[in-house]
Amino acid sequence: MIWEWIIIGLYGLSLLFIFFFSLGQLHLTYHYLKAKRLQKNQSIQTPEMKGDFPKVCVQLPVFNEKYVVNRLVDSVCNLDYPSDKLEIQLLDDSNDETTELLEAKVQSWKSQGINIALIRRPERVDFKAGALKYGMGITDAEFIAIFDADFLPQPHFLKATIPHFQNEKIGVVQTRWGHVNKDYSLLTRLQAFGLDAHFTVEQVGRNTAGSYINFNGTGGVWRKKTIEDAGGWSADTLTEDLDLSYRSQLKGWEFLYREDVESPAELPIIMPAIKSQQFRWNKGGAETARKNFLKVLRAPIGLANKLHAFFHLFNSSIFIAILITAVLSVPMLWIKSIHPELKLLFQVGSVFLLGFFSIAIFYWVANKHLMKGRAHGRYFFKTFPLFITVSMGLSLHNALAVAEGLLGFKSAFIRTPKFNISESNKSWKDNKYIKLQFSWLSVIEMLLALYFAFAIFLGVSLGDYGLIIFHLMLMLGFLMVFYHSVKPQLK
Repeated sequence: MIWEWIIIGLYGLSLLFIFFFSLGQLHLTYHYLKAKRLQKNQSIQTPEMKGDFPKVCVQLPVFNEKYVVNRLVDSVCNLDYPSDKLEIQLLDDSNDETTELLEAKVQSWKSQGINIALIRRPERVDFKAGALKYGMGITDAEFIAIFDADFLPQPHFLKATIPHFQNEKIGVVQTRWGHVNKDYSLLTRLQAFGLDAHFTVEQVGRNTAGSYINFNGTGGVWRKKTIEDAGGWSADTLTEDLDLSYRSQLKGWEFLYREDVESPAELPIIMPAIKSQQFRWNKGGAETARKNFLKVLRAPIGLANKLHAFFHLFNSSIFIAILITAVLSVPMLWIKSIHPELKLLFQVGSVFLLGFFSIAIFYWVANKHLMKGRAHGRYFFKTFPLFITVSMGLSLHNALAVAEGLLGFKSAFIRTPKFNISESNKSWKDNKYIKLQFSWLSVIEMLLALYFAFAIFLGVSLGDYGLIIFHLMLMLGFLMVFYHSVKPQLK
């Protein structure tokens, strides 16, 4: 019947996308390992600064961050850089007591000779992109460093990044995010596990291959001329950083990634906050793909780099493919049982399992490098299955975000609440920025958990055990996401 072939077709196309995405990640892993072999002492060496250090403006965009702004300002004011060449802009759009805290903090550091200013716009338009644009218009600094409110840059940050700009082709130097609260809970460990792979294998791999990489919104430095040449900050996507990154590289600017320079930051500690951040990243990535991919296709770059750019810009679409594959895998069990003549087709389809092993290698390499051999194997085999399971459980939430981005549905920039909590015995319940609301999406996630529990039963009933582990991971993934989504509302 026609509907059976529609299901088989959609299922196959989704598997194909996942498979090629996985091969792309494996190719990045190859380039990462190649970079590790070529790099002396496992790092990029900071070039010697010829002449005086240039003027740098450090921009700190802030909106209602009372829990973390004091440590942010203290950290930035302790940067090791010539004081006469350092300007700090606190771009404050807050409408709560954050501004009062910042006023006191700014006065304290000003009295110690630090060039720091509290800057408030007449009107909060275009969110973070608007704040950065406003601040850039009132500085004469040649370089712009940016840190979000939860970051704690290390004192040597500027001296490790600024000398690279002696190469006139360099437009951005990005550093690796660290995690100040990685061990707070299972959720923070899983987030760190995923982000670490991006900030090692992906960024280094793309940079080594000569492919486009991205400024990650914070923990990096821009050449002001690069921003201006690319058309400036724009708020027409939720990921203004990725958008400007592509527009800059399409103009011919080069990006440099410093994996060995760490910029520590805070991870969200409850599922609603994680979902908020994931929604913005995934929808914004899809919006940026919609806006820029045709320009990439027309760009004078090689086919391999265009393919990497495709999977980079459309990487959030993997969640749509995962969701389609997951949902259709259940009717596929039934189709397989009533059409034994299609047995060969399903056997050929098993080659897509190679994609899973490609992803496993990708995360294995990232984890091994960061842990430097310290109980790395045990940690990986304990964490990787859970990470994949929860990622599957987030596929509905993230797929909806991607769909909105690809279809052009606009929504406001929603900040991720910060907590300033790193110890597991500390409570987040007094955080005034947490506004917990019931979501029907959580109900659907629970229904999907039951759906995949039925899939396990169906597989056993039909004597087809090929998808049992897949369905078990999906059931547990949606169950875990549902549990951690509603748990904060029960406290």
